[in-house]
Amino acid sequence: MATKIYIVYYSTWGHVAALAEEIKKGADEVSGVEATVWRVSETLPEEVLGKMGAAPARQDHPVLAPRDLADADGVLLGFPTRFGMMAAQMKAFLDATGGLWQSQALAGKPAGVFLSTGTQGGGQETTALTAVTQLTHHGMLFVPLGYTFGAGMFGVDEVRGGSPYGAGTFAGADGSRTPSEAELAIARHQGTYFAGIAKKLKAGATALAAEASASA
Repeated sequence: MATKIYIVYYSTWGHVAALAEEIKKGADEVSGVEATVWRVSETLPEEVLGKMGAAPARQDHPVLAPRDLADADGVLLGFPTRFGMMAAQMKAFLDATGGLWQSQALAGKPAGVFLSTGTQGGGQETTALTAVTQLTHHGMLFVPLGYTFGAGMFGVDEVRGGSPYGAGTFAGADGSRTPSEAELAIARHQGTYFAGIAKKLKAGATALAAEASASA
């Protein structure tokens, strides 16, 4: 049975959506993995979104119901920052997972994050750090990117988002900057790296269950 990876995001101007697509490309490179991109529900009215110049919602990315997170073997959450924390839309989505928390349906599942900030000092690390609390209360296993992308994460010849916590991009103060090739490459790597770990964890859990059943 395939290892199901859910790439769940919220995106205002399309930056996080672009990273999600690249992460899926990376995950798809791992055999036996089925990666799906989802978005969370918007909480702002259309009038406000219009004044913000927000990008149209990606209709090819279905909206995920919070309860359906339990169907995934691994979850990658993507969001823009709001004052060093995840956007309210993603927080509202996670706030609606109380039933999953009560049953600990997500406990033991691997999870990671990716994000977008307006500027270099806008929260590339704090946004990820403050998101880890959500995963912790669910008993999920945080899988950071680390420096597994090697030289691609050490260059200082250009402005690039991303950190050991996960892939990232800079949108610019007005949202006009698009993800660079370097940032997209890190996102693809995160997809491959995370999918490989999720696949190993599922295989191990399946083997343990079979062993327990045989000895029962």
